[in-house]
Amino acid sequence: MLHKRIYLDHAAATPLDSRVFSVMKPFLISEHGNPSALYRSGVVARQAVESARRQVADVLHTNPDMIVFTSGGTEGNNMAILGAVRQLKNHSARKARPHIITTTIEHSSVLEPIRQLEKEGCAVTYLPVDSNGLITVEQIKKALKKNTVLISIGYVNNEIGTIQPIAEIGKMLLQYRKQNPKQTVLFHTDACQAVNYCDLSVERLHVDLMTVNGSKIYGPKGVGALFVRRGVMLESIMYGGGQEKGMRSGTENVAAIVGFGKALELVEKMKEKEAKRLRQIQISFLSQLQKQSIGVVNGPQCTDERLPNNLNIHIPNIEAETLILYLDAAGIECSAGSACSTDSYGSSHVLRAIGLSEKQAKECIRLTMGRGTKKEDSVFVIKQLSRTLRLLNTM
Repeated sequence: MLHKRIYLDHAAATPLDSRVFSVMKPFLISEHGNPSALYRSGVVARQAVESARRQVADVLHTNPDMIVFTSGGTEGNNMAILGAVRQLKNHSARKARPHIITTTIEHSSVLEPIRQLEKEGCAVTYLPVDSNGLITVEQIKKALKKNTVLISIGYVNNEIGTIQPIAEIGKMLLQYRKQNPKQTVLFHTDACQAVNYCDLSVERLHVDLMTVNGSKIYGPKGVGALFVRRGVMLESIMYGGGQEKGMRSGTENVAAIVGFGKALELVEKMKEKEAKRLRQIQISFLSQLQKQSIGVVNGPQCTDERLPNNLNIHIPNIEAETLILYLDAAGIECSAGSACSTDSYGSSHVLRAIGLSEKQAKECIRLTMGRGTKKEDSVFVIKQLSRTLRLLNTM
């Protein structure tokens, strides 16, 4: 008899929390008004959207007028990067070639808009990371130039769980601005993977733009938000009815927005306790992997530099895709990393950036735990993983 299915791909998507669905349900069935309408159902919809905006603002420790709803992390990152740089490029009195700083391990929804801006004439510095996927404040400080307009650094890497020193980078940038008051340098972070476990206070992080989304926090897919600090101007990348203060035209997805606000509120209440619980399971996984001599963990060990729910494991001479299919047949769902992070060579740019060869990068699986993961699940997973590896090694 097949064991219950164990889902270990929470970095890709999380199940919808029943409490989130309950607040969404009226706006999927009975409350169908357009938030821009003046009659009753439109007013109800508008009130629901603004209530969710306040929920998001409260968690981010900011004001509701600095929250722009989006369709998710990809749109939020594109809006922040393209919008900010094009605004400064097209409307600044200074016509120097805009310079952007980022890292080699960013999500594709950060790297691709930046590459597009390169085609449009921007200069880009791609900072290398160490073997744990970390950058330093000093690296960014040295990369700053008189024409730097944007720094975009992911809060947490979705493949290896590395947590970057965002608050320290923000503090350094505050000092830089004091010394260079005529220069505009905006700081953006993609925080989609950080929401469940990390501090989201935009004031403590000192960020100007921050992307979050719903599909990673037990909320609905296809919704997210971008924090835009007051005074930061973005050139719109969408044109139409002028919703979201002209930054995101299109009729608001009220049900998804309401669900997103609730999901974020629940995450904030559960964050500390859930992080401690998952760290214990993560340590249990790691201990059993070491006892069984199964692979090597990529990225930081189980410390404050790594998310408590992430393990990325290199298993030499075993193709990840094959292993994933065998584990799926045993009732275990995991991944080879981000579905958005493979390039034309077919291996993860993140894993290659931390020193793995192309072959090694194709031999890695990612286990990302969540609210439904139990400590006893680690025992079953390691047992099945060990059994599967013995089978594959004999083939």
